[in-house]
Amino acid sequence: MNGSMISAMVSMSGLQQKLDVMSDNIANSNTVGYKRKEASFEDLLTNAKQQSDDFKEPGRLSPMNYTQGWGSRMLGITPDLSQGTLQQTGNTFDIAIEGDALFQVQTPGGTGYTRNGAFQLSLQSDGTALLATSDGYPVIGEDDQPIVIPPNYSIRVNVDGTLDAVAQDGTAESIGRLKLLQVTRPSQLTSVADNLYAVADGVNVEDVLRTVNAGEGNDISLHQGYLEQSNVDLTTEMTELINVQRAYQLTSRALSSSDTLMGLANGLRA
Repeated sequence: MNGSMISAMVSMSGLQQKLDVMSDNIANSNTVGYKRKEASFEDLLTNAKQQSDDFKEPGRLSPMNYTQGWGSRMLGITPDLSQGTLQQTGNTFDIAIEGDALFQVQTPGGTGYTRNGAFQLSLQSDGTALLATSDGYPVIGEDDQPIVIPPNYSIRVNVDGTLDAVAQDGTAESIGRLKLLQVTRPSQLTSVADNLYAVADGVNVEDVLRTVNAGEGNDISLHQGYLEQSNVDLTTEMTELINVQRAYQLTSRALSSSDTLMGLANGLRA
């Protein structure tokens, strides 16, 4: 009975973690650029039990031996980087990625990666402006430097990620290209915020991400004046949430039954 209680408690812990992940997905269903999270699980140690010869009764139909499991645990959380729908905003500094890629930004803690293209201008003391996220993190170009926009200039984003600074008279000059990275191992991305990812210390970045250029033999393109919406499907999430809640209830009943049987055994008198 101790084994059944341990198995139930371990499974309930994993299901609670699954509920937390799904609740986070549902809460961010309207967050720009949010990528739903997927939790993966694995079985814990399973023991093969062998019964004694005393159980070999005539007419026995069930197998002699049996296996005893110890529940499951959450192996990890992986972002689902599938494409979300693009919504037109008309904002000059809104940039959406179509295809498998991430923007690179510079955060106080190091390098970050995001799909949220709701950018803005961050004015500098010399009159120039940096293209930055809503949190003020500079957006990085292909030269590994922040994108700098000259004073009194607007910006034009081309489909291939190249950037032009446009003056009031309509003249334009090239100011670089957005750096895009494609994820090769999503399981190695660490979520540091709802829209921001990082590569953990000790992990080789080149094993997780590789630099790509939009429009060069791939399906990646950039769209100015658009934002990518969350890829969370509420119908799917709610259906899965009901299934997990029911599994949690059944596991809870198994724990209660084991506790009841333990109480009965303790109350037996010779």
